[in-house]
Amino acid sequence: MGGVFMRKIVVLMSIIAFFLAFLFSNHNAQASGYGWGYKKNNEHQIPDIGKYQEMLKKYGAYYVDYSGEKVVYLTFDNGYEQGYTEGILDVLKAESVPATFFVTGHYVKSEPTLVKRMVNEGHIVGNHSYHHPDFSIMSKNAIKEELETLEQAVADISDQKEMKYLRPPRGIFNEQSLKWSNELGYIHIFWSLAFNDWNIKQQKGWKFAYNQIMEQVHPGAIVLLHTVSSDNAEALLHVIKELKKQGYIFKSLDDLVFKDLIYGF
Repeated sequence: MGGVFMRKIVVLMSIIAFFLAFLFSNHNAQASGYGWGYKKNNEHQIPDIGKYQEMLKKYGAYYVDYSGEKVVYLTFDNGYEQGYTEGILDVLKAESVPATFFVTGHYVKSEPTLVKRMVNEGHIVGNHSYHHPDFSIMSKNAIKEELETLEQAVADISDQKEMKYLRPPRGIFNEQSLKWSNELGYIHIFWSLAFNDWNIKQQKGWKFAYNQIMEQVHPGAIVLLHTVSSDNAEALLHVIKELKKQGYIFKSLDDLVFKDLIYGF
């Protein structure tokens, strides 16, 4: 009798352990994030993003303009200032090129004059979160607080009172963070052209940045550049002039979303 009872206990404990493991693994699968990436090519074609495509479409996110038009969207990530953003703004102004600057709380707090200038010169200031955390492991309320705090910080120092474009910190996301951000009124903006430009100790000269962009550029590209890069700052004018020669035009993310809304991709 005792042996049978013990066997039942062992079986019961095994079942409980199985379900706990199942629930834990599902929780981790839901909470774990993806790092944004794509398959590069040098054929000036839109890069493939594999399984991410369905998720982006489901939640209204973008990484490219599928229209086929020779248009480029310049976006910059501003986590901190290295002394190059003013020159970048000078080039954009001289060439009448719009851009979107995704800023953090630290950037807004430390560089309010530059943020004001971005807005005053017609650029979009996008949300890169206040503290630059990993959204894939956060609750919806925590993400909401990050986004709203940054939005208010920008509104307090500039004429831009609302934000609608989000670039997730470190490019980390999952279906849950896409869904929640969409419900909070944000549009995720990823990218189809980027390279290793953020390490200020590994700058390789403006021609490196120029060549990276020219080798990867394609119709509809959303370009990600970091403003801390001296290479990017020095290459920007060369890039803009050459792309214009090739027949490319530069537009803002508002144009991208409006075109998709009216015509669809």
